[in-house]
Amino acid sequence: MGNAGKVMELSEAVERYVHDGALISFGGFSATQCPLAAVHEIIRQRVRNLHATSCSNGQAIDELIGGGCVERVDIAYGGTGRFAPTCFRFRRSAEKGEIAVEDYTNYQMTLRFMAGAMGVPFLPTYTSLGTDIVNKWGYSEEDRREDPRLPPKKLVLMDNPFNRTEQVDRLVLVPALQPDITILHAQKADRCGNVQLLGLLYSDVEQAKASKNVMITCEQIVETDDLRKDPDRNQILSFQVSAVVEVPWGAYPTALYRYYDYDPWFLREFYPQVAKDDAQWEGYVAKYIHGVKNRAEFLELIGRERLESLRADEEVGYNPRLERR
Repeated sequence: MGNAGKVMELSEAVERYVHDGALISFGGFSATQCPLAAVHEIIRQRVRNLHATSCSNGQAIDELIGGGCVERVDIAYGGTGRFAPTCFRFRRSAEKGEIAVEDYTNYQMTLRFMAGAMGVPFLPTYTSLGTDIVNKWGYSEEDRREDPRLPPKKLVLMDNPFNRTEQVDRLVLVPALQPDITILHAQKADRCGNVQLLGLLYSDVEQAKASKNVMITCEQIVETDDLRKDPDRNQILSFQVSAVVEVPWGAYPTALYRYYDYDPWFLREFYPQVAKDDAQWEGYVAKYIHGVKNRAEFLELIGRERLESLRADEEVGYNPRLERR
């Protein structure tokens, strides 16, 4: 696809790149930089049976599961810190057996994406030795045999073949991940698909490199010359990106460094009131997702005054005046 064809509306990008049963990856971490605008559009388009992957994503994964879009999850942590140490829709669906979950450490998930980016079948680590992450598997042997997209094993323990000592040196091999589509929310991108990420990167870059397609939602589409002013911050390049969508406030209610803080009022109401109660959750989905046509209408429901109160301070990158209690 030529560079001119990468810029599109969010509904078009989701329809083109997010399909039933896809292996999908989300960037961000807990209550920061989660691509919520894209998640809402996926729910709105009623995509089903997704295999969702992320290192530690809270709000995006939780809403996607609550929207009935997810069949399986590979993740290290699904929570939003003090608001929800474990996200409620995620936890409830797992406890009811509505989704299958396979858990790794944050480092292991990053290694899985890195292995996918490198084109190797696995990478070794010492992480999780002596823990139940080694012993507890989320997918059955039957599931693994029937679905060639699942690795035949969650992980493999092996002796270090280069060990020179008499002491046993064990390694954990974790399988590569190569998502069909990775969705990230960024501060800036140009029309060609060059992307500028500011602040902490989490595993976003590794996810993009591992993925067959990458969808970027961003606060601003800018001229390429604007990105050239800070070339060291342009971590994802045009040849990796399939779609670019300009979506201001696209990570709300999570934070985006140097643009806006997370919304403590929203998250205090969402957890545990809305997410924990089935009736309130259905009402939330009906009003804020299916009840609007696009992100702009969703933001109108939130209110401009409330959004503006979250604006980040240019110097520190977050809002130091925000009441978080």
